[in-house]
Amino acid sequence: MRKTRLALVSLLTVLVAGLAADPVAAQASASAELINGLNGKLLYIAVPVTLLVEGILIYTIVKFRNNDDPSPTKENRRLEITWTIATAIILLFVGVASYGVLANENVAGAPQVEDASGDPVVVHAEAYQWGWEMSYPESGNFSTGTEIVVPKDRPVVIEVTSRDVIHGFHVPEMAMKVDAMPGQVNTIKTVPYEEGTYQGYCTEYCGVAHSQMYFTVDVVSQDEYQDWLDEQQSSE
Repeated sequence: MRKTRLALVSLLTVLVAGLAADPVAAQASASAELINGLNGKLLYIAVPVTLLVEGILIYTIVKFRNNDDPSPTKENRRLEITWTIATAIILLFVGVASYGVLANENVAGAPQVEDASGDPVVVHAEAYQWGWEMSYPESGNFSTGTEIVVPKDRPVVIEVTSRDVIHGFHVPEMAMKVDAMPGQVNTIKTVPYEEGTYQGYCTEYCGVAHSQMYFTVDVVSQDEYQDWLDEQQSSE
């Protein structure tokens, strides 16, 4: 019983440490930071639980490997109460940590563009067989083909739709993913943290040229973005 309590205390200590832990590596966006941070916290649960279960399994195999006359285990009410409480605590931790991420606007999306704070950059991404048409409806409604350019450290709202069949908008490194539905606009929001070029593609099989549906997201400084925006607007 003492060993069981010690294991429970150790597990709870790891859970508390997981709540306080922050991802070390720089993240490309607010969405990536939230999702990767949640994955890291859940590992603090998964690893000790896995080790505990595997340890019990190995112990049982070794101890009872030559037992040709097994007998039912005796009821241990304390043990049952202990693992019930431990399970409840683990599920509560997972639920609270997950809800904090899944309910965040940078993961769940922005249902209304005007609700996004901080003067967001709005990009309209329209998928079709087999390509993308990106445009900036609030900055002159100019089109940029398969290229999205956004400034660093500023909210970005992307309106995703489709002209024909179901497609999928996905930028893995920025943890952005949403379906492109015909006759429907789905919005996704994030804040880019790191400058660079990020590859995006369609995640729904949509026909023979599905594999060619690539696009890019270029994250630049605010000054570079303003220069690019002025150039695009003057060429219209």
